[in-house]
Amino acid sequence: MRLRLDTVSHPARWPGYAAAVWGFVFAVPSFYWAMGGSAGVTSTISPQLVELALKQDPGFLAVLWVTGVLKVVGGLLGLALVHRRAWGRGMSCLLQLMAWGAGVLLVWHGALFVGQGLLVQAHLITLAPELLSVSRWYTYLWGPWFVGGGIAFMLAARVHLSAMAGRRDARIAGLVGGFGALVLSAAALMAGIG
Repeated sequence: MRLRLDTVSHPARWPGYAAAVWGFVFAVPSFYWAMGGSAGVTSTISPQLVELALKQDPGFLAVLWVTGVLKVVGGLLGLALVHRRAWGRGMSCLLQLMAWGAGVLLVWHGALFVGQGLLVQAHLITLAPELLSVSRWYTYLWGPWFVGGGIAFMLAARVHLSAMAGRRDARIAGLVGGFGALVLSAAALMAGIG
C-alpha cells in the first residue's frame, strides 16, 4: 500500500523534525558570534576564525550572518519535509534536491573533521601545537554534529520520498542534489577551501 502525501504516520516524521531542530539550534552560535558574543569562540573554533571574530572583521561577520540564515533555511527545509500537504510535485523535487544536497554536504564535511582529528590523534598527521585542543573540538563536537545533521536531512528526504505517489522525478532531483554536493565538496577540498 502506497502512502499519500498527507498521511505519513507521526513516528515517521521524526527525521524532518530532527533536521529542523539541528538547523535552528546550529544557527544560534552563528548569530550570537555575529552580534559580538564571544563565549565558546576561543576554545571551539580555529585560531584564525577566533581572531576574525574578536576583531569583528566585517567580512567574517557577513559570513556568520549568511551561515546563520542558511542554517535557519535548513531548519525550515526540515519542517517542509514533514509538512507535505502544500507541496506540489515540482516543489517536492526541489525539496529532495535541497535535502539530499544538504545531507551529503554535511556528512562529507563532518566526516572530514572526524577523519582528520583521528589521524592527528593516531600521530599519522601533525598539526601545530596551538591547534591540537581545537582539533579535539572539531573531532568530537563539530564533526559529529555535521554528520548527525546530514543523516537527519537524508532520512527526512527518504521519508518524504517514500510518501510520494510519483517518485521518479523527485528521486532524480535527490540524486542530482547529493551528487552535486559531493562534487562541490571535493572541488572545494582540492582547491583548499573549507
